[in-house]
Amino acid sequence: MLGLMQDRPLALPHIFHRAEQYFGHKQIVTATATGQTRTSISEWAQRVRRVATALDTLGISADGRVATFCWNTTAHLELYLAAPCTGRVLHTLNIRLFPDQLTYIVNHAEDEIIFVDRSLSRLLWPLTDKMPGVRHYVVIDDYGDCPIPDDPRMLDYERLLAAAEPFAGEFVIEDENTAAAMCYTSGTTGNPKGVVYSHRSTVLHSMISLIADGAALSERDVVMPIVPMFHANAWGLPYGSLLAGSDIVFPGPNMTPHACLALLAEHKVTVTGGVPTIWMGALPLLGDYDLSSLRTIVCGGSAVPKSLSEAYRQAIGIPILHAWGMTETSPIATLCTPRSQHDSMTEDQRANIRARQGQAVPLVELRLVDPASGEEVPWDDTTSGEIQAAGPWIAREYHKGEGGGVQFTEDGWLRTGDVAAMDKYGFVRIVDRTKDLVKSGGEWISSVELENEIMAHPKIAEAAVIAIPHERWMERPLACVVVKPGETLTAEEVIEHLKLRVAKWWLPDAVEFIDEVPKTSVGKFSKKTLREKFAGYTLPSAEA
Repeated sequence: MLGLMQDRPLALPHIFHRAEQYFGHKQIVTATATGQTRTSISEWAQRVRRVATALDTLGISADGRVATFCWNTTAHLELYLAAPCTGRVLHTLNIRLFPDQLTYIVNHAEDEIIFVDRSLSRLLWPLTDKMPGVRHYVVIDDYGDCPIPDDPRMLDYERLLAAAEPFAGEFVIEDENTAAAMCYTSGTTGNPKGVVYSHRSTVLHSMISLIADGAALSERDVVMPIVPMFHANAWGLPYGSLLAGSDIVFPGPNMTPHACLALLAEHKVTVTGGVPTIWMGALPLLGDYDLSSLRTIVCGGSAVPKSLSEAYRQAIGIPILHAWGMTETSPIATLCTPRSQHDSMTEDQRANIRARQGQAVPLVELRLVDPASGEEVPWDDTTSGEIQAAGPWIAREYHKGEGGGVQFTEDGWLRTGDVAAMDKYGFVRIVDRTKDLVKSGGEWISSVELENEIMAHPKIAEAAVIAIPHERWMERPLACVVVKPGETLTAEEVIEHLKLRVAKWWLPDAVEFIDEVPKTSVGKFSKKTLREKFAGYTLPSAEA
C-alpha cells in the first residue's frame, strides 16, 4: 500500500518563491569597500529573475555550470538561486586556491561562465587562456580597482541585468535529484574532487538550519555568514536564512576581525558562523563591541579548542556551537547542542561536552569503523575508529566517478578520514585525521587533542602537532607553536604546562616556535605544509 500524499519535488524554487512571497520586506545588507548596500528580499528576487533571463540570453546550456568567484555579497546570493532555479548548476570557486588548482577545477567542471567580483578579477585574468571552455566572464563591480581587459568575453553584471527582462512566473525543477550546485574538495592529496549537490539534498540540508537543536534559524533572526560562500555553500546558511525569512548581513571583501565584529554589533546579528581562525583573531577585540544580540556562533572546519569556546562564554556569555562535516556532507553532519543529560553536570564538564563535535543531526547516520578490520567499534567513548557517514545530503560518489573506490564503501557509506570516539549518546569526539595521527611505539597519539591542550596555555595563540620519524618509536610528536603578540615563552614552559594534562608518552619531543600556523584554502591547519617545512627534522636524542 502506498501513501496518498502529493508528490512534489524538493527543489530550490520552493525556497526562492517562499522568500519572495512571504519575506519580501526583509533586508539584505552587504559591506563594500566604500560603505554598505541595503536591499529588500523583494528587490533581490527581481534581480534573481533578471539573472535567470540573462543566462538564457547568453546561451548557457540547460544544465550548464555557472561558476562564481566572489565574496559573500548580495549579488552572490542572487546567483545562488538564479543558476539552480533555471536548471543550471552553481559552481562556487575557492578564491584562495593556487592557479593550477583553479584552472584544473574550472576545466574539470566544464564551466561555461564565471561571475567574478572586480576586486578579485586580477587573480582570474592571467588564467583565462588556460580555461578554453569558459565563454563569458561577468564582472560584478564591488568597487574594486582592478582594470578590466579589452576582451569581448568580458561583460558587466549591472548592464547585463538592465538589459534582461525579469523571468515571469514560477521556476520549476521537475526532478528533485537534478544537480543544483557543486563544490570541489580542497585537494590536500591529489587533484580536488567535485561534490555535486542535488536540489533534494540542498533543501533537506537547509531545513537542518531551522531545527531547535541546531542554529534554530527563524524569521526573527539576523544572520551573518562569515564562512565563505565558496566553501560548501557557506554551510547552508544562505539557503537556510531565505527559507526561514531571516534578515541577512554579508561581510563582503573586508574579513578582518574588526570589520566582522563591527557588522555583528551594528546590525544586531543573532546568528553567525565561521572557522576557528576567525574567532581566534576576534577574541582579543570582543570587549570593544556590543555583541549582546548574538545568540549562536556556529563554528566548524576544524576542531574548536575548548579554551576558545570557554573564552567566548566568559567574554560575551555564549560558548561556540561546535559543528562537524566536510564538503562531501553538504557539510553539516553533527551539531553539539547540549542535551538534557548534561543539565546536572558541572560547568567544566559541560565545557568538555561542548568541545566535542556533537550528535548526528536528523537524517544523518554515523558509524565508527576500525580501519584495519573493517568492523564497527563500540560507542564507549574510548575505542576509536574512522567515522563513516550516510544520509540524504551525503555524497555517494564524486563528479565523473573519480576516487570512489577509496572514499566510499561497498555498502554506500562515505569514508570521512576522521578518527573519533563516541559516547553512548552518540556525541562525537574527533581524535584526528587518519593521516595526522602520530603512531608512537605502536600506540596512537591524537594530534588534535594534543593541540587543544597546548592552546589552553594563556600565552599561546595557535598550535599544530605533526609526526616526526623516530628511530625507536617510529614516530614522535613535534609541537609547532605560535605565541601571542607581546608574550614570551620557552619550550620547557610548554612541556610543563602539558605534564598535568596528557599522558607522559604524549609529551612532544620538541617544540618549535613559528610565526603562524599555515592554513589551507578553507582555513584549516595545513599539516601538509608543516610536514614539508620540517622534513628531515632531527629530534633531540633523549628518548620519550
